[in-house]
Amino acid sequence: MATEIRLGARALCSDGACGEVRRAVLDPHARTVTHLVIEHKHRPGSGRLVPVDLVDTPGAEIRLRCTLAEFDRLDPAEEVDIEQGDEGVGLVVGSAGSSMDVAPRTRTYVTDSVPPGEAEVARHQSVHALDGEIGKVDGFVVNPDDHTVTHVLLQEGHLWGRKKVSIPVSAVTAMDEGIRLNLSKQQVADLPSLD
Repeated sequence: MATEIRLGARALCSDGACGEVRRAVLDPHARTVTHLVIEHKHRPGSGRLVPVDLVDTPGAEIRLRCTLAEFDRLDPAEEVDIEQGDEGVGLVVGSAGSSMDVAPRTRTYVTDSVPPGEAEVARHQSVHALDGEIGKVDGFVVNPDDHTVTHVLLQEGHLWGRKKVSIPVSAVTAMDEGIRLNLSKQQVADLPSLD
């Protein structure tokens, strides 16, 4: 039976809460979910790249087959690169009355960790029909045996007319920069609501 992976769902290790699902990492060619990015709300930058094989029970809450200590040892969900240069004036270091040294200027770059050849989809990322944006990603329905995506869960419409719909993966033409469909806005609007 297919299972839902909701972006934004609370995630629990065997011994406590570890955060919430921020992003899903997909193999766009195989159309499978390979990893979930789980991060604690109050500890930005603490996210971990969780292999989908560790997901025990997806749904409103995601239960993982690991402890909090094992979760903390998973690969970080972000990479931080610090680049040092000597161009221009950097920070002036020293105390009043002492000689001043000029420290080299540094730049910090933070990028999401995504395995090569894979793509990430974040909650509320745009879904595009043939004739324009139709809504935001809410999650995925996957086959639990091989993690193949069977449907994309979508929040369609505006605040006053919002509904949740399930779009068959056969209607998806691309998953690497947002979700792109081979359906029109009207065809998506005609899909039954999940509410």
